[in-house]
Amino acid sequence: MAQAELSRLAQEAPLRILLVNGGEPDSLTWSGLVQPLRLAAKLLGPARLHVDVRSPDKFASEAQRHWHLVLLAADEAEAGLRPANLRLLAQRCREAPCWGGVGAGVLWLAEAGVLGGVRIALPWSLYPDADMLADQPLLSPHLYEVDGIRLSCCGGAGSLDFALTLVDLLFGATVQAQVKEILCVDRVRGPEERQRVALQARFGVLQPKLTDAVTLMEANIEEPLSTDEIAQLAGISRRQLERLFKQYLGALPSRYYLELRLKRARQLLRDTNYSIVQVGLMCGFSSGSHFSTAFGALFGNTPREERQRKLSD
Repeated sequence: MAQAELSRLAQEAPLRILLVNGGEPDSLTWSGLVQPLRLAAKLLGPARLHVDVRSPDKFASEAQRHWHLVLLAADEAEAGLRPANLRLLAQRCREAPCWGGVGAGVLWLAEAGVLGGVRIALPWSLYPDADMLADQPLLSPHLYEVDGIRLSCCGGAGSLDFALTLVDLLFGATVQAQVKEILCVDRVRGPEERQRVALQARFGVLQPKLTDAVTLMEANIEEPLSTDEIAQLAGISRRQLERLFKQYLGALPSRYYLELRLKRARQLLRDTNYSIVQVGLMCGFSSGSHFSTAFGALFGNTPREERQRKLSD
């Protein structure tokens, strides 16, 4: 779904991307976002891609232009935006075909009430702020998320991976490879990779059983445990486990576990030379057809196509 949405967006000529900088111009969050996109614009030319930059004040107050993708980036939540600007900015984002936030910019959009029920990658340090929001988003422990037309990234070094992934989704692996070469980037971390301390920061104290369950899943990828086994090892009932997963992770344990295994499989297909059969077995799939079907349902392409994509980079 995400790939299809962005592929349609890439048909615009030129594709107009607006980056709204709500933080410091020399921050890692901002530079990691803006540099890959500016380089892509330089490689593609103004007929294919136009990237512009605004401050929040200027963007919120100016007459709306036809921006196809709007991303708000910031490092510090404390800097904040005036309520009037926040409302206007949220309105401008809604008017764009695709939009989202990076770093504290994700929290600002959530505070504006436009991310309720959306799966978002928020910096783990801002999780307590999100807990107080009336319209609750679904907090993801990942580096970045693409939920339909809503994009989010935890910021910091993850901004670079996020921006390079956008270049790939919008303009293809060849353009991404050129940008990577200019930036001396060897590997792009995928959306399945986690903020290292996010899960513990989010659930460690308040929901230790949930943390235990996810840790069990992560430690048993090759030989998956059943939901009943995970519940027993975590010391709670199956019903309690399912309720915790639905409330905090937006999915049943079985679905979350399956996606965890498939994301691990995609990482292995991209970063190793294990055969497709070996990757399937290493991620708990004894049937090649089941592996291929489940992989295609989640990512929109087959394991073979994923491996071919790696080889053509």
